[in-house]
Amino acid sequence: MEKKIIDDYEPGPLPSPRKMDRFGFLKQEINNPPDGLAKGREERRVRKWRKMIGVGGSDWKHYVRRKPHVVKRRIRKGIPDCLRGLVWQLISGSRDLLLMNPGVYEPYHLDFRGKLQFVLELKLKAKGDDMGAVGTQLVIYETSASELDIIRDISRTFPSHVFFQQRHGPGQRSLYNVLKAYSVYDRDVGYVQGMGFLAGLLLLYMSEEDAFWLLVALLKGAVHAPMEGLYQVGLPLVQQYLCLFDLLMKEHMPKLGEHFTQEMINPSMYASQWFITVFSYSFPFHLALRIWDVFLYEGVKIVFKVGLALLKYRHDDLVKLPFEKLIHALRNFPEDAMDPDTLLPMAYSIKGEPSALCPGDWTPTPSTVSRRLEELKQEYNKKDGKPSLSIEIKGNQKQTRLNDPWSLKVARSLVVVVVNPYCTKHLSATALKTSDLPVESRSSDLLLTPTAFGSHPEIFQVLT
Repeated sequence: MEKKIIDDYEPGPLPSPRKMDRFGFLKQEINNPPDGLAKGREERRVRKWRKMIGVGGSDWKHYVRRKPHVVKRRIRKGIPDCLRGLVWQLISGSRDLLLMNPGVYEPYHLDFRGKLQFVLELKLKAKGDDMGAVGTQLVIYETSASELDIIRDISRTFPSHVFFQQRHGPGQRSLYNVLKAYSVYDRDVGYVQGMGFLAGLLLLYMSEEDAFWLLVALLKGAVHAPMEGLYQVGLPLVQQYLCLFDLLMKEHMPKLGEHFTQEMINPSMYASQWFITVFSYSFPFHLALRIWDVFLYEGVKIVFKVGLALLKYRHDDLVKLPFEKLIHALRNFPEDAMDPDTLLPMAYSIKGEPSALCPGDWTPTPSTVSRRLEELKQEYNKKDGKPSLSIEIKGNQKQTRLNDPWSLKVARSLVVVVVNPYCTKHLSATALKTSDLPVESRSSDLLLTPTAFGSHPEIFQVLT
């Protein structure tokens, strides 16, 4: 009986040895080893980076202040893999957080690492019927919603990587420790599905404590916080990003935007995970790493740019596909589109000038993507000093007012109701015709009511 209980929590059998790529993932196909020229080039890059960051990162801040453009250029070319963990900590400021908070992670770490042993010891001391009673009490007292979610999701995080394959092995235990520690450190966020891929990615390049503080830097800030607010209840920032991405896509590729509208394709159907996990969920690992290098230094704008570059790369094919094939294509990009040396320069080149767009498919605009993104954010949050969305109660009917044409544009483009990022409902494109939206005679503002959406009142619920 005792043996069975312990086995439930002990590491499972080691996975059978198989060929792995240089990152530790099981190989899908045999790749040609790098030639001597490429190896020599990589060694020269490493020497440049070591000189730039100094011993243990001692020269990093000074170099960034003196030559920020050199730093940006080198990061965009890719951080050497052997230095990636250290450089990520320097870029994000997580190294400073760790040094300013010595021993803070240890209580969380020991608490949750020791919990399992504590539970087992008490269970082993109990006998007969008492054992079941003690076990039930411990489960009620010790577990939480976050803990159960974390345990459930651990085996789904990078399942093809050797570090995370063994059930309850070192990788899964480290992942649990980091996620559970963060869920206690930041109780407002706790744990949200998708965070496992962030923590898992970090653990492949640094220790548990370093990964924990980098997660803190991402979500709460040090130098900057590129993911602050991303995991709030209901993921409102993710939905805002998706809306902004849709508008940018339609500005940059109007022909594709028109086709998506006709086929009732919304970014919620294909791009949610791009923002939630910064491409670490289903994209090739070597591409995800290069995106993360830039993301940590430049922020979320690289996610928008890479997304636009992907659509641009497949533009000519996508504009010809019907709904079902479109969905498949948007979730399964070809291997040639996943080459970072092809995709990322295309992403960096996306500005707002006609030359950066698909020939004949662009409306000239003077602003860069990042500047336009900021403008759209401001429009999204506030228009002419009053909210874009206001709610009134008249009698027993709830009415929602869209205060400006831009908000109406958003409403018209919404053809998918997002219950959460993993659940969408496909709606009729006719649900949001302008004629369906009643307009009050005494105001130029637009007024939405549940009846304005015919057989689709769910849209009203999402907008409000």
